[in-house]
Amino acid sequence: MSSLRERAYENFQQQIVEAHIRPGQFVSQRELMQLLDMPLGAVRELIPRLEAEGLLRTVPQRGLQIVQADITLVNNAFGLRRLIELEAARRYVETVSGTELDAVEAAHRAIVERARSGPIDDALLNDATAVDWGLHDRMVDALGNALVSQTYRINSLRVRLIRLEGSLLSADALLPAMEEHLWFLTALRRRDAPAVLARLGHHIDSAHRRVLGLARPPLPAEPGEAQTANDANDANPTT
Repeated sequence: MSSLRERAYENFQQQIVEAHIRPGQFVSQRELMQLLDMPLGAVRELIPRLEAEGLLRTVPQRGLQIVQADITLVNNAFGLRRLIELEAARRYVETVSGTELDAVEAAHRAIVERARSGPIDDALLNDATAVDWGLHDRMVDALGNALVSQTYRINSLRVRLIRLEGSLLSADALLPAMEEHLWFLTALRRRDAPAVLARLGHHIDSAHRRVLGLARPPLPAEPGEAQTANDANDANPTT
């Protein structure tokens, strides 16, 4: 049964990624069973885990409710994301190989090329979301701490649930997000730790403010570093 429970959890994650589960949504056990395509026993075993992780709660006489995206959850989730990712980036800038950076950058540039040369359809948005979150997951996993990685991934589900435009990158946010990543990767290649932290912090703040319906923050000051023309272009993606 434990393997079925894990599959049910993975299916629940995928439903969030594909925006089939929405914040505040009410579902019954049987609806959740159909949504996850899992037997009732596995779903019943899954529910306490989701409640413990703050992704779902039981409401008497109403059923199961997916976590609601209120302002407190938004700020707390992004605060935790920032805390973990900045610590991960401090380590990553020292340990990531050039070969790994080549592969990560190539994946981002492929998404940018597809976005600029053709329609931004659901397939591209799915692929872009995987590349986007893949870089963040990669950095956190490089810490080599399974507990931190688990905490981060649970929080990532909260972040994806609360994004007002849905868990996928939206068409108008795709290019800015990819270009902010490329701007960040430029600093990683230089092993410029202050710039890496400033650029990652700006990227997280941009996502946080977008969820709140606010304008993107101004570019971070990077003391002691004169931006190159290419950096400046990457830092001001077209919207």
